[in-house]
Amino acid sequence: MDDRSETRRGLLLALLAYGFWGLVPLYFKAVRSVPPLEILAHRVVWSVPLVAVLISLFGNWGQVRAALRSRRTILTLALSATLVATNWFTFIFGVTHDRILETSLGYYINPLVNVVLGMVFLRERLTRLQTVSVLLAAAGTLHLALSYGVVQWISLVVAFTFAFYGLLRKTVRVDSMGGLLIETALLAPLALGFLLVLGARGTGAFGTAGLGIAALLVLAGVVTSVPLIWFASAARKLPYSVLGLCQYLSPSLAFVLAVFLYGERFTRAHAVAFGCIWSALAIFSVDMW
Repeated sequence: MDDRSETRRGLLLALLAYGFWGLVPLYFKAVRSVPPLEILAHRVVWSVPLVAVLISLFGNWGQVRAALRSRRTILTLALSATLVATNWFTFIFGVTHDRILETSLGYYINPLVNVVLGMVFLRERLTRLQTVSVLLAAAGTLHLALSYGVVQWISLVVAFTFAFYGLLRKTVRVDSMGGLLIETALLAPLALGFLLVLGARGTGAFGTAGLGIAALLVLAGVVTSVPLIWFASAARKLPYSVLGLCQYLSPSLAFVLAVFLYGERFTRAHAVAFGCIWSALAIFSVDMW
């Protein structure tokens, strides 16, 4: 297959992955009758066997075994697991509590937070345009906070946990699937224990909320794993700059769902904040190219 065909295939896979992530609020809305922490526990538990199967089919068990032999790698992945669990919980909470706009804002901010973390922790230097884009995004977020008198904590937690997660994952030699397997396996004892306690008390949704909800909760593993396969394949076929631009599809789709499907309020303050952030991302993207 020639380079152009590989690039087209990579672009299709990237659009599938980011499109899936952008539409995932539809899934969490479907299970909104289940408490967010319980949804998170199911997401962790069902991801472990599915990711293991996917690694057997498409991945590299050698990397996983090598990672498990390194105490430093395991400790790093334990910390990244905590960050991704916090990110997942916050996202689930936001979607199930009619605050999808805030999650969308968080993922728009995330690339700019990555730039700041690169400057602080990796000693990367910001270009003039990157500095302008970061300040513009900060101004938009601050305007929204001042307009409502509260910090948009969902947006900030989503943006910063994912940024720090990415920073940590840069330090370990394991691919996305292998890393996710170890992370979810580390979280699984707590998640499974929590679900067993709920089951013993008769308060868990699994088995009491109907067959439809039970099936949807099992699908949490698919929701987590399948787009990751598409993304991992796309990342090998596309330039980083193109992949970086594709990532804006996810929060854009979430934004559309929030405003036009679920009727979340989009005020003048939101318009100013999102306008600042979209302008910042446009400047940032121009600088990348």
